[in-house]
Amino acid sequence: MTFAAISSRPSENAEAYRLELTTAERGELKAMAEELAATTPGPVDDPGYLDRARALSCRLPARLLDTLRRYRHDPGAEGTLVVTGLPIDEDALPDTPGAADSVERAATVPAVTATLIGLQLGELVAYREEKSGALVQNVVPVRGLETSQSNAGSVPLEFHVENAFHPCRPDFVGLTCLRQARGESAGTLVCSIRQALPLIDEEDRKVLHQARFVTAPPPSFHSGEQTPAHPVLEGSPDDPNVCVDFNATTALDDEAKQALERLRLTLIDLSSSVELRAGEMVFVDNRIVLHGRADFTPRYDGRDRWLQRIFVHLDNRRSRAHRAHNGAVMA
Repeated sequence: MTFAAISSRPSENAEAYRLELTTAERGELKAMAEELAATTPGPVDDPGYLDRARALSCRLPARLLDTLRRYRHDPGAEGTLVVTGLPIDEDALPDTPGAADSVERAATVPAVTATLIGLQLGELVAYREEKSGALVQNVVPVRGLETSQSNAGSVPLEFHVENAFHPCRPDFVGLTCLRQARGESAGTLVCSIRQALPLIDEEDRKVLHQARFVTAPPPSFHSGEQTPAHPVLEGSPDDPNVCVDFNATTALDDEAKQALERLRLTLIDLSSSVELRAGEMVFVDNRIVLHGRADFTPRYDGRDRWLQRIFVHLDNRRSRAHRAHNGAVMA
């Protein structure tokens, strides 16, 4: 199946959901990131670093702040926000990491940039069982894990909501491109339930709104437990949230299985590809957008595709019971 490139004009509020930073704005952001990196020798997971980053993020360029605020209020039909022109110099980067569970704890300019932007959407969070609870995680191909349905694989990644099994899954997922795949597409595939809903049969909608599905944690959590039965569509019948991982969610009966498969095919038909280049970042609203990945062929030569990932919560109070000492990492 051919996935069309994502439109530069989402169906609603196009100017709000794709922002190209000017040279001056890029310089402002770079100076802020370098300032924070220079004054914060500790890791990006340190509470003191997050406090300083939260305060500094209020000084982001005005157009970026405005875009983030409007996207946070209503992510539109597509549910994505793309920001280009970030201060990332691909030539100055080290080799792409190749180890499993790779993370970025140093206050590098790319990690600081993602943190500053994410903190104007909400609060950064992580999960202790996933990548040792790091707030900035590397998404890179890992030798030997090519066929895994995980961020370390390089085969097509099934559509999913991030951490669909978890009661406090992220509200937003941010992906920053440090180095793109060479010579081929390795896009982030996206589709919003807002786009798909008009094409879903009324009977299927009723089934998908019922607690007739279970979801297992992804391999990165090293756990085989499943969630209690849950619906795939939640909330308003006219504008629901979606909670599904097509690799890990199982229907509990034949009718539910058929409805789930029809939903999967509809989402694939409507999907588009966000082709990120170095210095570009995409946010997906994890409440309404499913994302996946096209396949690519890693070379393991230090120049493979390299993304960095952050998770954002709008309301940290709802996850307080999962976070020791009111920190950013959930158990």
